[in-house]
Amino acid sequence: KTHRSTMPSARFQKKGKGKKRATDPFDKKDWYTIKAPRMFVNTNAGVTPVNRTSGNNIASENLKGRVVTLNLSELQGNEKYCHTNIKLKVEEVQGKHCLTNFYGLSYTTDKRKSLVKKWTTLVDAAVDAKTTDGYSVRLFCVGFTERRNNQISKACYAQSSKVKQIRARMVAVMQKEASNCELQDLVKKLINNNIGEAISRQVQGIHPMRDIGVRKVKLLKAPRYDPVKLLALHGEGKAAGKKIKA
Repeated sequence: KTHRSTMPSARFQKKGKGKKRATDPFDKKDWYTIKAPRMFVNTNAGVTPVNRTSGNNIASENLKGRVVTLNLSELQGNEKYCHTNIKLKVEEVQGKHCLTNFYGLSYTTDKRKSLVKKWTTLVDAAVDAKTTDGYSVRLFCVGFTERRNNQISKACYAQSSKVKQIRARMVAVMQKEASNCELQDLVKKLINNNIGEAISRQVQGIHPMRDIGVRKVKLLKAPRYDPVKLLALHGEGKAAGKKIKA
């Protein structure tokens, strides 16, 4: 049998294609400013790029649902808040502005790690709560035991029964504070660490504690989107269309 060498047909032969011209992807993008709600001091939260509207690919639809993480010190204009990160979610696009709402909060990694020390007991608790305006949130609290004033030994561990009592107080205070106010009031409480201070007052009788605070907040469920409420959060009532032209 003679073996025939088969040449690949013409359509399988690769044609030498010219080099594709490198285009800058950012030529096709527009920049939109992110507006934080009025519960923060600075409402200007930076800018975000998005592909320009072309065909069915609509820029404003691509922006909705974006989550941006910012440091609280930038939003408050004060360095003392630099240990907290805030998440904001884009809910509406007006002109070149993205209107956002609170989406979560957490301590920065270096803050969390700086709190943990030897010879102490870490007490943490988590609780799910629902605000009066229908947002379901999960709060995580953390606290550490401290030595008594006249103590000689360096260890200040808490008995597990005491830890249970402290955790029960943490859960009770977080549940109470979160479920009797709206989301924007809860955020203000979290910024000022009112919840941590309230827990601290409650647990000092059980065991001396330090650095009690809400280390993380997750938004589990939001009520149906209400444009009027969102504009109210951004300090814009009926004149929403006029105000945004800044």
